[in-house]
Amino acid sequence: MDTVLILDFGSQYTQLIARRVRESKVYCVIHPYHISLKKIQEINPSAIILSGGPSNVYAKKAPIPDARLFELGVPVLGICYGMQLMGHLFKGKVWKTGTREYGHANLKVDDYSDLFHGLNGSVQCWMSHGDHVEKLPPGFKRIAHTSNSPIASMKDEARQLYGVQFHPEVVHTPQGTKILQNFLYRIARLKPSWTPENFIKEQITSICEKVGKDRVVLGLSGGVDSSVAAVLIHKAIGKQLHSIFVDNGLLRLGERDKVEKVFRKHYQINLKVVNAEKEFLTQLKGVEDPEKKRKIIGRVFIDVFSREAKKLGRAKFLAQGTLYPDVIESVSAHGGPTAVIKSHHNVGGLPKDLKFQLIEPLRELFKDEVRLVGRKLGLPQDIIDRQPFPGPGLAVRILGDVTKERCDLLRKADWIVIDEMKKSGLYWKVWQSFAVLLPIKSVGVMGDERTYENAVAIRAVTSQDGMTADWAKIPPDVLSRISNRIINEVRGINRVCYDISSKPPATIEWE
Repeated sequence: MDTVLILDFGSQYTQLIARRVRESKVYCVIHPYHISLKKIQEINPSAIILSGGPSNVYAKKAPIPDARLFELGVPVLGICYGMQLMGHLFKGKVWKTGTREYGHANLKVDDYSDLFHGLNGSVQCWMSHGDHVEKLPPGFKRIAHTSNSPIASMKDEARQLYGVQFHPEVVHTPQGTKILQNFLYRIARLKPSWTPENFIKEQITSICEKVGKDRVVLGLSGGVDSSVAAVLIHKAIGKQLHSIFVDNGLLRLGERDKVEKVFRKHYQINLKVVNAEKEFLTQLKGVEDPEKKRKIIGRVFIDVFSREAKKLGRAKFLAQGTLYPDVIESVSAHGGPTAVIKSHHNVGGLPKDLKFQLIEPLRELFKDEVRLVGRKLGLPQDIIDRQPFPGPGLAVRILGDVTKERCDLLRKADWIVIDEMKKSGLYWKVWQSFAVLLPIKSVGVMGDERTYENAVAIRAVTSQDGMTADWAKIPPDVLSRISNRIINEVRGINRVCYDISSKPPATIEWE
């Protein structure tokens, strides 16, 4: 299988590069820029993409990869910092621009033969840089420019080395995907063979070969990731899969019943349901720090899951619904160049004495790819297209102390948000929509009497990938219905607010 290696130099857009490559049906992997030449050779890439990054190539501690990667004889595309790096390593001149170029720019193409083949008219692109290639390295030629960047793109066709100063991976470069596909298809001669059907066939074969006649234990949450993983593994090994659903008391309304109905009754998957609400809430009592909440929930989950897994008897493998962004961010936490915003408890959170071998069939996929695989496997839309839900559940949507009473309040309010969003048809058009229980009370009036009760915030955002998000412009009549229903139907809440902050600077979840 053709593989594109993406080297990460700390760009906020590195995952977007991977997504655009995958959307073009070409398999790719992301690794930190300092990966060894030996590891690169083991990956055996058919092409390499160098990401952008915040550094200056001429700085003393600039991130510089093993330059021998350029001698592997595979096409290389440098993006922003990646292009500057090529200019620097191949003896061109890279220096500060007179004016930092950030935002939209009109690209004037000088050469339409390969990288810009088939593009029409003025090419709008997105710039974000303070340095540029001031002088071309020997062997390179300019193939595009802008009014502020005399060398906005360059190539050494003989060595198949290409560079672009702008970011083709972002939506602000409308023809960016076409540019990337020209690199993949025309220059690197790769085939668009990375499809859900091929992925499912490969994983079923791999799971069967790895598991043999042994048992696999899986923690089923009812979310998209674990659900797709469960059905995929069940398709491969049937009754050898044993799923455990832990009810931690932090779930959405009706979640437990829905999981039992879909997986036990419809798919006939071996399913053990564990009521551990008291155990989780006892450990969370008095804890307000969100990162402490996450760690406690992760630890208690492992304790409960391990205890229940041992009751099933001998099992050699543990399955998880780990996704590729989790893997990437976990790598970043252990020496990669990208900042870690919050911890994941799928990757690296397992105790060493658990004595399971891991089965992670989705660890190569992004969320949208998981949904495509789920559709091919026949999972119902209500599961496949459900909005993301945080692993720690309602605990990170309850600001402050987590108690059963507060969980029940939020559960009811959140269900009303989901119900009204579905009735209006907006649920499937936004990335996420949910309620947050605030750590404050406010004065209200109900039936001519003064009340002093809880306030909730409604959060709804639009996004393509969750990396950036804008607050959703929900029609006032929908917000009005949500507010009226919450205040009338949920005793203990007398005020509803709407969050109009985008990501960045805010995050999607409040904690």
